[in-house]
Amino acid sequence: IYCCTCFKSCIGNIIMALDGIFLYHLKNEIAQFAIDSRVDKIHQPSKDEIIINLRSRQGSKKLLLSCNADAARIHFTEFPPENPAKPPMFCLLLRKRLAGAWVTDIEQDNLERILKINFSGTDELGDKTNYSLIIEIMGKYSNIIFVGKDGKIIDSMKRVDENKSHIREVLPGVTYVAPPKQDKLNIFTDDIEKIREKIAQSRKGMYKAVMEAIKGVSPIICREFEYGLTLDEFKKQAQNPTPTVVFTDAPKDFAFIDIKQYDNLATINHYDTFSQLLDYFYYERVRLMRIKARSADLFKTVTTLQERAVRKAINRTQELEDCKDKETYKLFGDLIAANMYRLEKGVPYYDLENYYDNNKIVRIPADIMLTPSQNSQKYYKEYRKKQVAESKLNEFINEANDEADYFESVIDSLSRAETDGEITAIKAELASQGYIKKGNDKKKEQKSLKPMHFKTRDGFDVYVGRNNIMNDKLTMKTAKNYDTWFHVQSAAGSHVICETSGNQINDGAIHDCAVIAAYFSKARESSNVAVDYTLVKNVRKPNGAKPGFVVYDPYKTEFATPTIDEVESLKDE
Repeated sequence: IYCCTCFKSCIGNIIMALDGIFLYHLKNEIAQFAIDSRVDKIHQPSKDEIIINLRSRQGSKKLLLSCNADAARIHFTEFPPENPAKPPMFCLLLRKRLAGAWVTDIEQDNLERILKINFSGTDELGDKTNYSLIIEIMGKYSNIIFVGKDGKIIDSMKRVDENKSHIREVLPGVTYVAPPKQDKLNIFTDDIEKIREKIAQSRKGMYKAVMEAIKGVSPIICREFEYGLTLDEFKKQAQNPTPTVVFTDAPKDFAFIDIKQYDNLATINHYDTFSQLLDYFYYERVRLMRIKARSADLFKTVTTLQERAVRKAINRTQELEDCKDKETYKLFGDLIAANMYRLEKGVPYYDLENYYDNNKIVRIPADIMLTPSQNSQKYYKEYRKKQVAESKLNEFINEANDEADYFESVIDSLSRAETDGEITAIKAELASQGYIKKGNDKKKEQKSLKPMHFKTRDGFDVYVGRNNIMNDKLTMKTAKNYDTWFHVQSAAGSHVICETSGNQINDGAIHDCAVIAAYFSKARESSNVAVDYTLVKNVRKPNGAKPGFVVYDPYKTEFATPTIDEVESLKDE
């Protein structure tokens, strides 16, 4: 995949799945509605996005064009970004020339990642003329270029002068020149044996050989050939595409064929249309990025609080070690008091018989400025001080450890937060505990937040807490005594309630609930996770305990290996 300003690969870390073949099918899909439709409105929500409202006899749709380096694309959208109060100059130009224009054609030259949308409109004098809006999808060199009927550039979203590119300029008044084409073969029009021969002649691995031989394929497609995809199968699938998205924890990649290379490490979803796929894919990416950005400061705050609690526990433990010799101070005080009659002031130490240890001689340091009685009281005072400190330090250490565990559970909840409402609820929880200041988030978001709902394969309702406050409410208030409670063993995680309505829970339901509990915990990436379960009536919350903390006894343990596929299959839609 090469850019227009240099002949270097611009794959990098950018998702480049919108390849030439994907764009070919997308173009055909867009053309079915767009051709013979009329431009109704034009908006520019950001510096690199254009939204064109198209209206036809079939209705109206919003066509999004983006030249964003990380998300260059074109598709119909149901999630248009919010428009700025004042439209940018490029938007005003398009409105002036294209408002009321008709889409006459959409072109793609030989699977290049460039689409040309042709319009029939009017010029400044009101005479009929033709325009073209060209979107070049090439990573950071992506662009949206507005061209007149004479082939000269009217303007572009990104202007490129000779300082930015020695290959071509993209400036008003300059004749539009397409980027250099690649010397590759077209799976639709070239002989398949010729393609096979070119791949065989390559001295590189299959991935690079396919990349260099076939036009319009992205990295994810090339990797499929390393996992057994044949050229004949590929051509068949390319002619009969399947809009496909790969999910891990978030949308990862997409393609126009079914993807096999991830095996069980990812979820593969199929969509009815290419526009629907792209619309969801990028909407979800932006949503998760926004949530990640919003939770970043909160992650930092909670992580800092956890580290502080851990350091506090370590420091108190070290202080506790210093208290272990307290009995020695009591012994010294006792021996000095018992031998007071023969001790004098002004000596640096006392050599006395330890009647607790067969009268062995013990050398006891003494303060020469104090009398024997005062030295004895000094040792007693130090003993009592260490004795009190020891009892207090144990309490402080337990509190610090509980606090560290609590912050671990908050971090776990935050790492699994998927909505703004969940982040808002976690903030409210921390504020209620006095760890952060109360924010201005609306309470409506907190009220609307409900536990996640699943169903076991045999029909039991299962509810999962999203944060510690919800865990407490779910377990201590919502659940009935005869419901079954699940929680991952010795790790942070959600409370899981299986609503049994008084019926006996079976082995299948226990397994399903254990999978859910393991998945919504810190151990979600582990295998053979231990999950404890018991009746709700056996779960208690100690007085003064942190949110989410409970104790339970008796209990049983089920082992489960959580997978996203199994958890998704148990979701109650």
